[in-house]
Amino acid sequence: MYEYVGALHMHSVYSDGSGEVEEIAHFADEVGLDFIALTDHNTLRALHEGYEKWYGNTLLLVGCEINDKENKNHYLAFGINETYSTRIAAKEYVRMVKDAGGIGFLAHPHEKRTHMKEHPPYPWTEWESQDFDGIEIWNHMSEWMENLTEENKYQAFLHPLKTIDAPPVETLKIWDELNQKRKVTAIGGVDAHAHKYNMLGFLEVEIFPYKVLFKSVRTHLLLHEEIKKGSDQDSINLAKETIYKTLAYGRSFIANDYHGDSKGFRFFAEQDGQVFHMGDTLSGNGKIKLRVQVPLPRNKIKLVHNGKEIDNVENQLETEFIVANDGAYRVEVYTLGKAWIFSNHIKINL
Repeated sequence: MYEYVGALHMHSVYSDGSGEVEEIAHFADEVGLDFIALTDHNTLRALHEGYEKWYGNTLLLVGCEINDKENKNHYLAFGINETYSTRIAAKEYVRMVKDAGGIGFLAHPHEKRTHMKEHPPYPWTEWESQDFDGIEIWNHMSEWMENLTEENKYQAFLHPLKTIDAPPVETLKIWDELNQKRKVTAIGGVDAHAHKYNMLGFLEVEIFPYKVLFKSVRTHLLLHEEIKKGSDQDSINLAKETIYKTLAYGRSFIANDYHGDSKGFRFFAEQDGQVFHMGDTLSGNGKIKLRVQVPLPRNKIKLVHNGKEIDNVENQLETEFIVANDGAYRVEVYTLGKAWIFSNHIKINL
């Protein structure tokens, strides 16, 4: 398997970010990311102006973040060539993205903060929609803002990577519930804006530098074939199509790589000599072997079945679980007590 590491969900000067598009891409290349996805609010200007291309070893892709007229139901849309009116209902623009051949993910779906009047919550409320591909289960900026208090704000401003803990429990719960009905894949996002704040009346602090956030919540893709780097449009389109298909399929995992390099993590099933990866569904009779490989020894591996932890092991680089019940299985990994890796599901039908 070829592993590609990327950062999703970020904003440039084309919406409410402070960074130029090329500057953002070069930051991603400096920290070693294979791809990033720009998602400015309700605009694809960066796409139409030709910014979707390789910058060093990093491929910049351009999607957008759509919202409704109440500024709720934020939706990360990829693989489309036009944006949609914010006056239409969320259920409609989710369907329109699908009809256009694109893919989409619910952004920070369970925000509920009340302590920041200038930054109200932007939750997802249109749960009747059946046309979205997945959910952003971990959003760095959203969690940072939800956790921000008067007591911890100076520490949080100065150390933005240290003040996030784990995906929201409510988001994981509904994600697991949805996967018992249909495949709903997970991504992680940094939601980078590089906002600048004036502290103490004279000290300007950039609390979310792109280069810093690119070291935190990442989405890792596993591919059977290598992505060929080429500057011609056909090569770029092929790489884009491969990345988007993999995100929608769920052959991927989310990790906070600030706590340790998660490259090399694997979660797969074995049955009768066949191997099934994240995003796959397998059918059969009898017991199934689920295998986990982790790149760091100081860990706790949790096996989750239909939303409930059913087993765990500690300090193992490689382990296996034998299961005999159908349902949706995924893995969570913690290192030194910190949430680290969250796999996508493997579905078993017995």
